[in-house]
Amino acid sequence: MVIEEHILVNADMERVWKVFTDLTCWNNWNSVIRDVYCDDQCLSHAKTLTCCFRPFSFPINVEINVKKVVPNQYVAWSVRKKGFLAYHEFLFQRDENGVLVTSKETFSGLLVSLFKYLLPRKRMRVLANTFLNDLKWASESHS
Repeated sequence: MVIEEHILVNADMERVWKVFTDLTCWNNWNSVIRDVYCDDQCLSHAKTLTCCFRPFSFPINVEINVKKVVPNQYVAWSVRKKGFLAYHEFLFQRDENGVLVTSKETFSGLLVSLFKYLLPRKRMRVLANTFLNDLKWASESHS
């Protein structure tokens, strides 16, 4: 299953990038991924974040492994948990009106194949859009 969403953020690239990568501020704006902990203040390559994700009414604690960070362009991370793998990519592109942010998440693994109803596409799309709208709000409200 692949969920891809886009949003145009009306702020400059440096502002959007700072909001996205400054982990110390995530709890202030990010309503999808909560209780983020990392031994670094900024999102960076090869780091691991622990956090709480609430795709449904119950919390799921996960470790996010940051795979690649290209400043002002790209972030990729993965989450692996008991037969489930999520690979999430974020692309940042300058636009005449700000920054186009693309979120693409690919879900795979035995649990995804066997229990597709446990990971409804509609709910994952809502969460992706919520994350992007939270980023937009935080970037635009302080620019």
